[in-house]
Amino acid sequence: MDDLTALQKRSFELRKDIVELIRTGKAGHIGGDMSVLEILMTLYLRRMRITPQTAASPDRDRFILSKGHSVEAYLTVLAAAGFLDIAEATEKFSQFGSPYIGHPNNKLPAIEMNTGSLGHGLPVAVGMALAAKMDGKDYRAYVVMGDGELAEGSVWEGAMSAAHYRLDNLCAVVDRNRLQISGSTEDVMALDDLHARFRSFGWHVIDVADGNSVAQLDAAFAQAEWHKGQPSVLIANTVKGCGSAIMENKAGWHHKVPNDEEYQQILQDLAARKEAVQ
Repeated sequence: MDDLTALQKRSFELRKDIVELIRTGKAGHIGGDMSVLEILMTLYLRRMRITPQTAASPDRDRFILSKGHSVEAYLTVLAAAGFLDIAEATEKFSQFGSPYIGHPNNKLPAIEMNTGSLGHGLPVAVGMALAAKMDGKDYRAYVVMGDGELAEGSVWEGAMSAAHYRLDNLCAVVDRNRLQISGSTEDVMALDDLHARFRSFGWHVIDVADGNSVAQLDAAFAQAEWHKGQPSVLIANTVKGCGSAIMENKAGWHHKVPNDEEYQQILQDLAARKEAVQ
């Protein structure tokens, strides 16, 4: 089994950790967690230059989860990368006085920025990438956005700035699952043609047909690293609730805690999906 296949199988194990976090904390944005997971895994376990030993290094790669409501997936991947203990995170998630709260908390290792006020992640990542250019550093800045937050004007101000300063050390990812809390993105605030829209802002656009495929994401991130003279954006076509048919492509699972019956069905589905990975 090659590394990418092993990582794809592991994604279904980490989904179980996400479900346990949400069940214990009695809260969480499970649909977006499941759509964004492979993006975070590929970054932290394959592409980014950051480890628990280098988390404070000025030369580390930077990452911002702009769609901060998907923190359960983020905590799970940080634990898989060795930054956190998943048992502690699960026990304390959403508990009073705990640092493991419902959005990223920069009091925890490797988390650069508290996020959740949507539309802020890209502008901050632009500042990080520009700082690297000004300081003569070669680190990269990554930001993951939800497609629903692209209705925020600050996203497009950041996009203009990134192209103007030719920030080829900046890579954005759009978790394009096409659903937000109030329904379809195309009904709430239409985005397509998203490829053409980013291209018109001066970005190098990489379409990822299956944004839940580690192999496709890994190749896309490699392409972004090679491309010079422009910022890059991956439009990752993902499935909200990916991993179980009872959640997939259903806006009602944007923010939901599975009941006992749903929990058992999700676990069965995840085991079957893992077994099916070749």
